Amino acid sequence: MSIHPPSRTWGLAHPPGTSAAAVRERARWRWPVLAALVATIPAFYIELLEQLPTPLATAIYLSAAGLLALALWRVAGHLDHPRQHLRRNVLDLALIGGFVLAALLPASMDSPLSLAVRLAVALLSLVRMVWTLRPWITRGGLGYLLLLAFAVLCFCGVGFWALEPRVHTLGDGLWLAFTTAATVGYGDIVPSTPAAKIFAVFVVLLGYAVLSLVTAAIAAMWVETTERRIEHDILRQIHVEVSTLRAEVAALREAVQPPAPPP
Repeated sequence: MSIHPPSRTWGLAHPPGTSAAAVRERARWRWPVLAALVATIPAFYIELLEQLPTPLATAIYLSAAGLLALALWRVAGHLDHPRQHLRRNVLDLALIGGFVLAALLPASMDSPLSLAVRLAVALLSLVRMVWTLRPWITRGGLGYLLLLAFAVLCFCGVGFWALEPRVHTLGDGLWLAFTTAATVGYGDIVPSTPAAKIFAVFVVLLGYAVLSLVTAAIAAMWVETTERRIEHDILRQIHVEVSTLRAEVAALREAVQPPAPPP
């Protein structure tokens, strides 16, 4: 028995002929793949800051590539058309190649190729993680999105606190994260190190995404309130018109009803 899900659930497409076993296998690998992608973020900064041995980052990159490849292979084994499945998941294939290339290239801020590859891999990883978490990000209302925005702000503030030497307190990190995500840029605190500048790029991307979700939720609430008011007015007008029509029909019946025969 085959099922045809209407959309993507966690970043891998559902090609025609997807079986229930393939869907279960995909769900089984959801969180391990997400954990591997999250681990590549500190791996990027391990190499960039050179505070830890780079073999650790290499091992993380290769582990992430192996998990993605294993997940694709296991899911494809339950499909009637595995090649079509691979063609529909170009992002994962690009990430596998990017992780392997990042592990093989020497980590150096002076190498434009090495830095470009790692930046591209980091950006693709961010896209993949957001796509994976999309059902959990978009399923809540305004309160849920505000809580998500606060969590993202705290995460970015801690990141600036750890990466930027001019940020001496967590409050300064949160302030820099807010001004960066909101693209305000007051200039009182700015990223000064390469690591902080690169981190600021991802903060801006996350800020755009989260702020767009929050503003869209607020606009949806206003539109929904207006639509409910319009629907209420329309229903009330329809009720008045129906009552008037009933009265007219009753009067018409009385007018055309023949008089009762005399006794």
